[in-house]
Amino acid sequence: MNTAALVWFILMVVFLVAEAACPIHLISIWFAVGAMGGLLVAVLSGPVWLQIVVFLALSALTLILVRPAAAKLLTPGISPTNADRVLSQIALVTEEINNIAETGQVKLFGQVWTARSENGEVIPAQSRVRILRIEGVKVFVKPV
Repeated sequence: MNTAALVWFILMVVFLVAEAACPIHLISIWFAVGAMGGLLVAVLSGPVWLQIVVFLALSALTLILVRPAAAKLLTPGISPTNADRVLSQIALVTEEINNIAETGQVKLFGQVWTARSENGEVIPAQSRVRILRIEGVKVFVKPV
């Protein structure tokens, strides 16, 4: 094995070890593929400039073609829960909402939720409110 081939082999191993050290993110696998191409050109006694061009071209090509698909597969998607469907909905206040007294309930889709006023105002029973956000088991609302 000639010196250039040994250098490309070492680079390939370094890039693979770096990738293995950070398995969540695809960081250096592209360069390992490029180094493998440089190694192949070196083994076939290609000139150094061609080895470098093959390294850069393969690294860029792999990055451009494979990264978007790999990122989609490796990135966990956020899946909405059933609770998310209540956001922005109109609910009926079944118990007066008073943040100071820590009281308040609303009913939406047949379910009763503990409710708090977004801005701290007291909201009487039988009012209609819009659900703004959820924190734990409480919804934060504002009058409509």
